[in-house]
Amino acid sequence: MVLSLKRNKNAIFLVLPAVLVSMSVVLVPAIMTFYTSLTNWNGFTADMEFIGLENFRYLFNNKYFWTALTNNIIWTFLFLTIPVVIGMGAALLILNRKRGRDALQVVFLLPYVLSSIVNALIWKNVIYAPLSGVVAWLNNTFGLGIPALLTTRGTALFAVAGVDIWHYWGFLCIVYFAALRQVPTDQVEAAKLDGANFFQQFRYVYYPHIRPTFLLLSIMIIIFSFLAFDYVKLLTEGGPAHATEMLGTLAYTLAFKEFKLGRASAAALFMSLFGLIASGIYIKINQSEERY
Repeated sequence: MVLSLKRNKNAIFLVLPAVLVSMSVVLVPAIMTFYTSLTNWNGFTADMEFIGLENFRYLFNNKYFWTALTNNIIWTFLFLTIPVVIGMGAALLILNRKRGRDALQVVFLLPYVLSSIVNALIWKNVIYAPLSGVVAWLNNTFGLGIPALLTTRGTALFAVAGVDIWHYWGFLCIVYFAALRQVPTDQVEAAKLDGANFFQQFRYVYYPHIRPTFLLLSIMIIIFSFLAFDYVKLLTEGGPAHATEMLGTLAYTLAFKEFKLGRASAAALFMSLFGLIASGIYIKINQSEERY
């Protein structure tokens, strides 16, 4: 009994610093953000007028909030499909390569290690430039009639997402590849001897082993999708005509252009809400799998 109490005290002592850090950099700002969302505050004066749920009512009646929320949902769907398929496909391809595998991993990961500003400048000035970019060259050479992707409402969101997908899929590829390498080779060889084709091997051998990694990355994608900000801000700033408006850019505009910190905090809470929902789903799935 004494030994058990001593172990519990040691465990608490070891965990306490991490708990205190989390409370100081996560919990306290979260409480402050929640309180700020209930006030009318410009961020400069000390006066914070308590107005209850007025900021949330403002967002619900603001069409740009619903535009931003819709764009975030579309963004999430795009990132749960395109980079996942590309990353997993590339990981499976390099898994069976013996030569050049390390070099391919470096090439795939290069866009991810470059800063957001560098990636955005490359695509904005080299690919999307309306007069001298690759898209303009394709139009002039083949007469494709591709519109100015970043300044056309129907294409702007997908054009920005394309840049972020290009930046992100290599990271997914490397993580998937690391997980695939942990699959026991004897099970793979047994599946091949049984006549399983490539898709059957993936479904019945590879995927069950990498499922925890796959689920974790999917939850991370959902969380990061609702935090999307940098590429939208760098490429379009939410335009044209709010076509690429996201919850992150809306909160930025409310906070630093309109100086409505209460409304910005309310928008930020919605961003966090979807992340909490995704995290809760992940924990629930893990608990269900542990029971079996």
